[in-house]
Amino acid sequence: AAQALARVLGNVARYAAGLGIAGSALQASMYNVDGGERVVMFDRFQGVMKSSVGEGTHFLLPWLQTAHVMDIRTRPRSITSVTGTKDLQMVNLTLRVLTKPDEGQLPEIFKRYGVDWEERVLPSIGNEVLKAVVAQYNAEELLTKRDAVSSKIKQHLMQRAADFHVLLDDVAITHLAFGSEFAKAIEAKQVAEQEAERAKYVVIKADQERKAAVIRAEGESESARLISQATRSYGQGLIELRRIEAAKEIAAELSGSRNVVYLPSNGNMLLGMNAN
Repeated sequence: AAQALARVLGNVARYAAGLGIAGSALQASMYNVDGGERVVMFDRFQGVMKSSVGEGTHFLLPWLQTAHVMDIRTRPRSITSVTGTKDLQMVNLTLRVLTKPDEGQLPEIFKRYGVDWEERVLPSIGNEVLKAVVAQYNAEELLTKRDAVSSKIKQHLMQRAADFHVLLDDVAITHLAFGSEFAKAIEAKQVAEQEAERAKYVVIKADQERKAAVIRAEGESESARLISQATRSYGQGLIELRRIEAAKEIAAELSGSRNVVYLPSNGNMLLGMNAN
């Protein structure tokens, strides 16, 4: 009985070992492709297969074939570059792009750049396009024409990315900063504009004062001419009239003061009494 039991246990062990080996081989022969992913197959005899494998569970030949998973979903990426403008101002730009690989060209992308194609392609073409486009604009135009600059960067970047079988869904400038020299230049420009406006105001004021002086001089000249003409025509009568008018104005002013005493011109202090 003991020998029979030993034989049974030995057979079970052999079967279990065989099942384990078979299970391991089966597991090594299967792989899963999740949603938003594709697999590029590398064969030791044929090299990179010409077509990618879609979602689901698939089989491969262990040791002879290797599955490389590649993400085909759209992913954001930031590209930062420090470059110069047309007027030689340094600007720090950050570009945000939404990118994904061309699904039909995955084997070619894997063959040229590997699984980490983003790290190899996007920084180089992003900096190249940013430097080329920004150099066409002045620093001030980057602020006033931001939409046009962003559209031009997107157009050029999509053309360059197509050469690497990369698709871009969106491109946007998320950060734009200038160096300290540009800030000083802006401040100096504002001060110069204020000085120019102040000088312009001074010139206009001086011109108005000159015109007023000319008009005033012309009026005084005309007044003197009329007075001279009236004097010649009417003798001293006009002067006497002016003297009387002036005396009336002086008397009206003095009549309101309590400290003024009127005395008769003949020196008689007894007002309203007869001399007898």
